[in-house]
Amino acid sequence: MSGDAPDSSYATVHLFERDARGGWRRVFEPWPARNGQRGWTEHHTASDRSTPVGVFGLSDAGGLLPDPGSKLPYDQSPVYDEDGVGFLGQSLRGAFDHVVAINYNRQPGSPPRDLVRPLGAERGGGIFIHMDHGGPTQACVALPRKEMTELLKWLDPGMKPVIAMGDVESVAR
Repeated sequence: MSGDAPDSSYATVHLFERDARGGWRRVFEPWPARNGQRGWTEHHTASDRSTPVGVFGLSDAGGLLPDPGSKLPYDQSPVYDEDGVGFLGQSLRGAFDHVVAINYNRQPGSPPRDLVRPLGAERGGGIFIHMDHGGPTQACVALPRKEMTELLKWLDPGMKPVIAMGDVESVAR
């Protein structure tokens, strides 16, 4: 996933998988995405409204709605219901209908809603890939509904999926 610029909340998701020869093969055409309101950061802290730069595992999914066919462990719960508003006044209703936890400051193998923060609460957490709500996020990655469903069905824990994310320059390093 590459952001347009270090301070941009607009990004593009590119999905690849290893081929039989150990190379990389594009799986889908690029998808539009949103990230943190203040762009990207190499030192994320709680409430800084920036998305952490790095390579993180993707091991657990969940959401308000039933599992759409995810291969990842899926945690359906009413705790994912959100009725607030985003930074631009847009409704957050449905933003957490489906989520994939990004393994930044969390214990892999636990539900996305788990509040354990191995790096400490001050380093933030609860970073998800979730449904787009029409604006920038606190620090998560947001995808359109159709793409979010495709992602959930495609991710395979046996392939040890990861997300490499940051602005274009950070991802190129």
